[in-house]
Amino acid sequence: MSRVEDLWERLVRAALRGRRAGGYLYGQPEAGLAANVPSSLGNRDIDDILRAADEIQDDDPNVSRILCEHAYSLAQNLDPNSEGRGVLQFKTGLMSVIKQKLAKREGGSIDRSQDIARLREFYKAYREKHNVDKLREDEMKLRESGVFSGYLGELERKTVQRKRVLATLKVLGNVLEQLTKDVSPEEAERLIPEEMKRVMESDAAMIEDLVPYNIIPLDAPTITNPIVSFPEVRAAVSSLKYYGDLPKLPGTFSAPASRSLDMFDLLQYTFGFQKDNVSNQREHVVHLLANEQSRLHILEESEPILDEAAVQKVFEKSLDNYIKWFSYLGISPVWSHLNVVSKEKMLLFISLYFLIWGEAANVRFLPECLCYIFHHMGRELEDILLQEVAEPAKSCVSESGVSFMDQVIRPLYDVICAEAANNDDGRAPHSAWRNYDDFNEYFWSQNCFVLGWPWRKGSNFFLKPTPRSKNILKSNGGKRCGKTSFVEHRTFLHLYHSFHRLWIFLLMMFQGLTIIALNNGQFNRKTIREVLSVGPTYFVMKFFQSVLDIIMMYGAYATSRSLAVTRIFLRFLSYTLSSVVICFLYVRALEEESNANSTSVIYRIYVIVLCIYAGAKFCLSFLLHIPAFHHLSNQCDNWPVIRFIKWMHQEHYYVGRGMYERASDFMKYMVFWFVVLGCKFTFAYFLLIRPLVGPTRLIVDMDIREYSWHDFVSKNNHNALTVVSLWAPVLAIYLLDIYLFYTVISAVWGFLLGARDRLGEIRSLDAVHQLFEKFPAAFMNTLHVPLPNRDSVQSSGQVVEKNKIDAARFAPFWNEIIKNLREEDYISDLEMELLQMPKNSGSLPLVQWPLFLLCSKIFLAKDIAGESRDTQEELWDRISRDDYMKYAVEECFYNVKFILTAILDDEGNNEGKKWVERIYEDIRGSIANRSIHVDFQLNKLPLVIQKVTALLGILKKDQTPELETGAVKAILDLYDVMRHDVLSINMRDNYETWNMLSRARNEGRLFQKLRWPIDAELKAQVSRLYSLLTIKESAANIPKNLEARRRLEFFTNSLFMEMPIAKPVREMLSFSVFTPYYSEIVLYSMSDLLEKNEDGISTLFYLQKIYPVVRGMMYYRKALVLQAYLERMSAGDVEAGITGNESTDVQGFELSPEARAQADLKFTYVVTCQIYGKQKEEHKPEAADIAMLMQRNEALRVAFIDVVETLKDGKVYTEYFSKLVKADINGKDKEIYSIRLPGNPKLGEGKPENQNHAIIFTRGNALQTIDMNQDNYFEEALKIRNLLEEFHCDHGIRPPTILGVREHVFTGSVSSLASFMSNQEASFVTLGQRVLANPLKVRMHYGHPDVFDRVFHITRGGISKASRVINISEDIFSGFNSTLRQGNVTHHEYIQVGKGRDVGLNQIALFEGKVAGGNGEQVLSRDVYRLGQLFDFFRMLSFYFTTVGYYFCTMLTVLTVYAFLYGRVYLALSGVGETIQDRAQIFGNTALSAALNAQFLFQIGAFTAVPMVLGFILEQGFLRAVVGFVTMQFQLCTVFFTFSLGTRTHYFGRTILHGGARYQATGRGFVVRHIKFTENYRLYARSHFTKGMEIVLLLMVYLAYGYNKGLSYILLTVSSWFLVISWLFAPYLFNPSGFEWQKTVEDFRDWTNWLLYRGGIGVKGAESWEAWWDEELSHMRTFSGRVMETILSLRFFIFQYGIVYKLDAQGTDTSLSVYGYSWIVFAVLIVLFKVFTFSQKASVNFQLLLRFIQGLSFLLALAGLAVAVGLTSLSITDIFACVLAFLPTGWGILSIACAWKPLVKKLGLWKSIRSIARLYDAAMGIIIFIPIALCSWFPFASTFQTRLMFNQAFSRGLEISLILAGNNPNTGI
Repeated sequence: MSRVEDLWERLVRAALRGRRAGGYLYGQPEAGLAANVPSSLGNRDIDDILRAADEIQDDDPNVSRILCEHAYSLAQNLDPNSEGRGVLQFKTGLMSVIKQKLAKREGGSIDRSQDIARLREFYKAYREKHNVDKLREDEMKLRESGVFSGYLGELERKTVQRKRVLATLKVLGNVLEQLTKDVSPEEAERLIPEEMKRVMESDAAMIEDLVPYNIIPLDAPTITNPIVSFPEVRAAVSSLKYYGDLPKLPGTFSAPASRSLDMFDLLQYTFGFQKDNVSNQREHVVHLLANEQSRLHILEESEPILDEAAVQKVFEKSLDNYIKWFSYLGISPVWSHLNVVSKEKMLLFISLYFLIWGEAANVRFLPECLCYIFHHMGRELEDILLQEVAEPAKSCVSESGVSFMDQVIRPLYDVICAEAANNDDGRAPHSAWRNYDDFNEYFWSQNCFVLGWPWRKGSNFFLKPTPRSKNILKSNGGKRCGKTSFVEHRTFLHLYHSFHRLWIFLLMMFQGLTIIALNNGQFNRKTIREVLSVGPTYFVMKFFQSVLDIIMMYGAYATSRSLAVTRIFLRFLSYTLSSVVICFLYVRALEEESNANSTSVIYRIYVIVLCIYAGAKFCLSFLLHIPAFHHLSNQCDNWPVIRFIKWMHQEHYYVGRGMYERASDFMKYMVFWFVVLGCKFTFAYFLLIRPLVGPTRLIVDMDIREYSWHDFVSKNNHNALTVVSLWAPVLAIYLLDIYLFYTVISAVWGFLLGARDRLGEIRSLDAVHQLFEKFPAAFMNTLHVPLPNRDSVQSSGQVVEKNKIDAARFAPFWNEIIKNLREEDYISDLEMELLQMPKNSGSLPLVQWPLFLLCSKIFLAKDIAGESRDTQEELWDRISRDDYMKYAVEECFYNVKFILTAILDDEGNNEGKKWVERIYEDIRGSIANRSIHVDFQLNKLPLVIQKVTALLGILKKDQTPELETGAVKAILDLYDVMRHDVLSINMRDNYETWNMLSRARNEGRLFQKLRWPIDAELKAQVSRLYSLLTIKESAANIPKNLEARRRLEFFTNSLFMEMPIAKPVREMLSFSVFTPYYSEIVLYSMSDLLEKNEDGISTLFYLQKIYPVVRGMMYYRKALVLQAYLERMSAGDVEAGITGNESTDVQGFELSPEARAQADLKFTYVVTCQIYGKQKEEHKPEAADIAMLMQRNEALRVAFIDVVETLKDGKVYTEYFSKLVKADINGKDKEIYSIRLPGNPKLGEGKPENQNHAIIFTRGNALQTIDMNQDNYFEEALKIRNLLEEFHCDHGIRPPTILGVREHVFTGSVSSLASFMSNQEASFVTLGQRVLANPLKVRMHYGHPDVFDRVFHITRGGISKASRVINISEDIFSGFNSTLRQGNVTHHEYIQVGKGRDVGLNQIALFEGKVAGGNGEQVLSRDVYRLGQLFDFFRMLSFYFTTVGYYFCTMLTVLTVYAFLYGRVYLALSGVGETIQDRAQIFGNTALSAALNAQFLFQIGAFTAVPMVLGFILEQGFLRAVVGFVTMQFQLCTVFFTFSLGTRTHYFGRTILHGGARYQATGRGFVVRHIKFTENYRLYARSHFTKGMEIVLLLMVYLAYGYNKGLSYILLTVSSWFLVISWLFAPYLFNPSGFEWQKTVEDFRDWTNWLLYRGGIGVKGAESWEAWWDEELSHMRTFSGRVMETILSLRFFIFQYGIVYKLDAQGTDTSLSVYGYSWIVFAVLIVLFKVFTFSQKASVNFQLLLRFIQGLSFLLALAGLAVAVGLTSLSITDIFACVLAFLPTGWGILSIACAWKPLVKKLGLWKSIRSIARLYDAAMGIIIFIPIALCSWFPFASTFQTRLMFNQAFSRGLEISLILAGNNPNTGI
C-alpha cells in the first residue's frame, strides 16, 4: 500500500510541477508545489510556504504537512469559493498531497494540537543543524578580510547558503506566529517562551536582504549589499526623507518598520498611488539622483549630502517637457519662479511626476496629457503642503478610497480603449477613430482646460464612439468626437501635401529646362520671358496645396484650434487671389509682347511682384533656419506684422519648433544637395529633355490621317498621345533620377567620411600582427580611464616603463576578450594560449607580447645568427627588421636570466648565481665591444636552445625527486655547453670566478640545490619561454575562424578611432538595455536540435554552419564589473590592501561584491516578455527557459503582463498587472513589483505597448533597445562608457537624444540570399546612416540597437508609437518624434552590435513587405507631414529621399517600365509608330536611349550596389571588394535586387491605396529548407507573377505588331525581359532543392490539390485556393480604393481594342463595329466557359443532358471555327492574336469585379467570377511551372543551384547530409 501512496504523491507532485517533456535542461531545479500557485490568489506567502515545505520534506514530513495545511488555509481564506482561475485545481492538488502525508504517518493518529510544539522543536533543530549564528559570523569574517582576497567564491557560497537558511526560518517563524493566534494567550506563552521569541526576532533581523528589491534595497536596507554603502546612494536616500515643513501624516497611515518616512509616503497617502508603483519610482528617483551625484566629483563624507546641482539637473531634465508645455500655452506653472524653488520642492515635483508616469499605463503615450495631470496635481500638492496634517487629494478620492488609477487614469484609458475598439482591428479608416496622437494633441491648446480638475467626464473629449457596423455598405453614423489637428486620409495626395515644395521645385525646373531647350539653349530676353512662366505654375501649385489643406483637415475641424483652421482658410484665399493675379499679369504681359507699341509696363510689374515674393520667401525659408537670424526674428515677434507673416508662412505646432541647425551644418548639407541637384539637372537637360525637343516638334507638326484603329484623341490633335507616350517615361525618370544621384554621391561622401574616421585601417590579420604593439597605448588613450602623469615621459627608460604599464593595463582586457572568444567556441585552447597576453607585471625590463606574434621567431633568428658572417651591427639590423623577432630575442635573453636566477637558491647555489651573472656580464661586454660574433660561437646556438628547452620542459611539471634530479642534470648540461662549446672569451680576466665554478663542478656540488618554480608568475614565465622555444610553426593565421578575425580586426581598428574619453565606472552615465520578447524560441533542447526536416537534416547542422550562439547583453555587466574591479585595484585601495603588482590581477573579478554593485548601479537589463505569465501557467518550455536565463544572470529582470481572472457573482472579472521578477536563491521567480493596469494594455500595435508597460522598470540616463535577433560582444561592451559620453559631446546646436550604433549582420554566410541581404543591410547601417547623420542631419531611429536619452524620451511619449496600423513601423516614429521635439540623432561607428537577418527569400519578402507597407502608412502620418513642412528645403530633400521617397522612387521605377511599354504598344497598335518611322527616323535619338539606359540600370539595381561596393572597398580593401562584387553577380544578386524592387513596389502602393499593412512574423528561424511551389505561388502571385505576366503580354504584343525587329527589339526590351524573368522565377531560383525532380513532382501534386480544393468555413489560405483568393481581396474595403482599382484595371482593355484591328479578318476597316463584334465573340467564349464549368452539384439530376450539351457545344465551336477559317479571311494567326486580345480583357473584367465584390455578390455573379479567376491562376501556375519541371529533368541543374546559392562549406555539407539522409525517403513519391 505504501508503494501505491508513494506513486500517487509523485503523480500529484508531477502534475503540479508541470514538468517539461524531456526533463529539465542544464540541471535547472524542479519547482515543486510552489510552482503552481495561481496568480489570482495574489499572495506571495503561499509560494514561500510551499517552497519551504518542499525543502524540508525529507527532514520532517510532519512539519512539511503542517506548512501545506497552513498554505491551504490561506488559499481558502483568500478565495473561499475557488472562483479564481486555477484556484480549484491548485486546492485539489494541494489537498491530495496533504492527505498522502497524513496517510504516511508512522502509526497512531495525528494530534493537531501538537503542531505548534512540533514546529517549534523543528525550528530549533533546523537552526542548530545549519548553525545560523556561525553562518553569519563566517560570512562577516570573509567580508572583513577584504573583497580582493582569494575568498570571493567562498563568500558567494556562504552568502547564498545563509539566505536560503534564513528564508526557510522566516517561513517557519511566520507560520508559527500565525498558528499561535488560534490558541489562548496563556497557551501561546507556554508553547513559545520568551527566549524562543527573542531567538526568532534575532533571526528575523537578519533576513532584511531577503525582501524583494530590484537594484537598491530601500524598503529593507542591508549591510550585505555594498550598493547601500555608496556615498551617492546614501546621499540620494537621505535627501528624500521626511523633512519638517511637510504636513504630518495621520495616525492611520501605517509607517514602514524597515525604513524612515520619506516624500513618497506623503505622495502615496495624498494621491492614492499603488504601493509597488511607489516602491518602483522611489528606487527610480534614488537611482537618477545617485548617478547624477556621482558625476560631480564630490569628496566622500561621513554623512554625504545630495548636491543641489545634481537635483537641479534631474529636475530640469525630468520636467523639461512640462516647462516647454506651460510656456507654449502661456499659463503659469505649479511653482512661482523656477529660480527660487527649493531643493526639497524640486524633489517633491520630480517624485510626483514619476509617480504619475509610473502608473499612467497607456496614457504614457500622451506626454502632454501627463503634463496636464501633473500641472493640476502639483497645484493640489501645493495646497496640501500648506496644511498641518496631510489630507487625500480631492481628485483621487472616491467612495471606495483614494486611488490615482481609478480616478485619474481609468477614465482616460476607457475612452482610448473605446476608440481603439472602433478601428475594427485596423481595417477601419484612420479618419474614423481617434488614435494616441489625437488624444495627446488635444492638450496642445488651452481648450484642454475645459476638462477641468477633477475630470469633467461629460465633455466631448470623454465621448465614447458608437461601435462601427460590420456591414460595409451601411453608413456608420452615431456620436463621436472628431480627430485633432490632422486626419490620416488614405490617398497618394499625401506625398504632394507633405512635400509640396519638392514637387513645385521639380516641376518648375522641368518647365524651365524644357523652355530653354525649346529655345535651343539660347538665353535671351525671349527665353527669360518664357522661363518666367514658372510664376503662374508656382502659384497654381501652391493653390492646389491650400485646397489639399482644406480637404485633408476634414474630420478634425471641430476639435482643432481656431487659429489653425483660420490659417488654412486664409492661405486658401491668399493663394486663390495670388494665383488669379499672377496668371492675369503674365497673360497680359504676353499680350503686351505681341503688341509692337507696348512699353512692357505689365511685364515689369509682373517681374517686380515675383521678385518681392521670392525675396520674402527666401528670407523666411532660408534665413530663419540659420540660428542667428532665427533668434533675431524671435525678438521681432512683438511686431504684429512680423508675427502674422511667420504664422502664415509656417504653422505653429507644439512640436516642430526651432527645427534649424548650426550655420556650419546647414552649409554642409546645402553644398551636398547643390552637388546632387547640379548632377541631376545636368543629366536631365542634356540626356533627357534637349534630345527629345526636336523630335517632339516634328511629331506635333506631322499630319497623320490614317490609324490602324478607330482613333478618338490623336487625330487632328497634333498627335497628343504619341507625344505623351514619348515623354511619359522621360518625365518619370526625371522625377526619380534624383534618388539615383543621391545614392551615388552619398556613397562617395560616406566613403570619404569613413576614411576620415579611420574605418578599415585594420582589415586583415596581417595588419593586426603588424600594429599590435601600438594597441596598448591606443587602448589607454581611448578605453581606459585617463591616468595622471602618464604622458610626462623624459628618458628612454621611462618610455619602456610607460609601454610596460600600458601593456599591463591592456592585458587583462585583451585576455578577457580572448577568453570569451574561447567560451563562444570561435577559437581553440591552443589558439587561446597563443593569443593571450602576459600580465607584464614582473621585473623583466621589456614588454612581453602574445605568443602568436613571436612564434617561430626564435628559430628564424637562430638560423640568421648561425649562418651569418656579418658584423654584429649588420646581424642585429637583420634581426631588427622584424620587430617581433627582435622582441622574441630580447625576451629570451632576459627571461632565461630571470628563470635561472630564480631557481638557483641563494644559500646553496652561490656559484650558480655567479655563473649566470658572469655569463650575462660577458655577453653585455661583448655587445658593448661589438665582438659578440667573436666571443661566442653563434653556430652553437641550436645546442644552447636544446639544453634550455630540456630544462624548461622539466621545470614546467610538478616537483618530484626524479624531476629535481633531471633538472640538475639539464642545467649542468647547459653549463657544459656554454663553457666548452659556446664561449670563446678570454677567461683569465675573471679567473677566480671560473676557477671556483670549475672546482664546484668537479666536486659535484654545482647546481645541486634548486628552488623549484612554485610562484605563479615564475611558472607562467617558464611555460611561456618553453612555448616560445618549442613552437616552430608560424601563427600568422591565428585565429583561424573568420568571425573571430573580423571581431578582433574591428575592435583593434576602433582603438585608433576618435571617441570620447572614458569616465570611471562610478562617474559614467547609467543605462538600461531593453528587449521586447513575445514567443520566440529561447533555448533549443537536444531533441529540438536533433529534429530533422524532410531532407533528414537537423537544426544542429544549420547551427554549426550558420548561427553563432546568442550571448545576450550581459556582456555589458561583465565589462563594467571588470572595469570597476581594476579601477578600484589600481587606485591602491587601503582597505583592500592592494599592492602595485596586484593591480592587474583579475582572478575572480566577477565575484567582487563592490564591483558587481557598482555595475548594477550603472546597468540594468530588462526583457519584456509580454506573455510570460501565460506561458508559466501553461507550463510552456519558453517560460522554463526564461527562468533558466534569470538563474544564470542575476542582473537580468523580466517584465511581463499578468492576467488574473476572478469569478464574482457569476461574472468573470479580468485584471491586468505589469510585473517585474528576478531569480531568487531557490531557482524561482521573485516578484519585485506588481502594478495594476487599468485594462488590457494592448490597444494598438502590440510591440510598442509591450515596451511601454515595462519601460517603468528600466533605470538610468540612457536606454539601448535590442531586438531578439541581435547579439553582443564583450570587446564592444568595453566601449559603452565612451559611447554614453557622446550625450555630452558637441554634435550640433542641440545635444544628442539618440545615439545611432553600427550593426554587423552575422547571418551573411548562410546562403547567397543571406549574403545579399546582409551586404545591403551593412551598407545602410554603416555608410548610409553615416551620411544621414553627418552632413544631412536626418538620421532617424531604424530599429535597434540605438541608445536613447532615456529621460528625454520617457517624458515625451516613449521610445515608439503604438497607434494601430499607422504606426506599424513603430520604431522609426521614435526618431520622428525625437526630431520634432528638438532632439538630435547621431551615428557612431567605433562600436558595433551583432544582428541576425532573414535568410530565406520568403522571410526577406515578408520583411520587405512589412517595411514597404509601413512606409506606405508613414506617407499618411502627421509626423511625416510635419517634418516635410517644417524642415528647411535641403533637410526636407534629405528626409524625403531617405524615407518614403525611396519607396516612391522604387514604385516610379516600375511605373517607368509600364509607361515605356504601354507607350510602345500604343505606337505599335495604332500604327503611328510605323508611320513616323517611315517619315522621319527619330527613334534612335539620344533621349530615348538615355531613358532606356536609366530604366535598365534601375532595374538591375546597379546603383543600389554603389554604396555596397564603396563600403567593401573602405572596410575590406579594393581587391576583396571587387572579388566579392563579382561573386555576387555570379550568384545572381541582380535577380534578387530586381525581385525586391517588385516586392517594395507592390506593398507600398497597395498600402497607400487600400491599407492592409500588418506585422509580418518572418520567423527568424532556420529556413534553409525547400519551399513548396504552392507556398511561393500564394506569396508572390499578386505582387510579382501577375505583373510579370502583364509585362510578358506587352512585350509579345510589341514583338508581334511593333516596328522594331531582331537586334533592335532585343536592345530595346532586354531590360524588360530581365525584369520578367526575375519576377517570375526568382522564388524558384533561390529555393533550396528547387530543381530536384522528386520535390518538383511532389510540389505539382500539392499545387493541384490546393488549386482544386473548394475550401469552406475555417479553411485557411494555405489549404485552399478559394480561401487564399478571398484573403487576397480582403484589403479592398474603401470606396475610393475600389474606384482607383477600377480605373487602373481599364488599361487591360487596350489590348483587345488594338489587336482586333490588326486581324486579317477585318481588313482595312477601322470602324467601331469591329470592336463591337469582338465583344460578341468574347461573350460567346464566356458562355462556352460557363457551360463547361457548370456546377456538378446543381446538375446532379440531369448529368446526361449536361454532358450532351457540353459535347454538342464543343463540336459546334470547332465546326464554327473551321468554317470561319475556311470561308472567311480569318487566319490561324488571328486565332492566336485573339488569345492575346481576350486574355487581358478577361483579367480586366475580373479585376473590376473583384474591386466591387459586394455588388457582384448581390448580382449573383460571384461564383462565375471565381471560376474564371481559378482558371487564370491555373494557367499562370502552369506557365511558371513548366520551365521548373524542364530544369528538374537535368540532375546537374540542382547541383549547380546548390553550389551557386550557398557557401561552399554549406553546399558540400548539404549534399553529404542529403546522401546520409537516404534512409529518410520522400515516401509520398
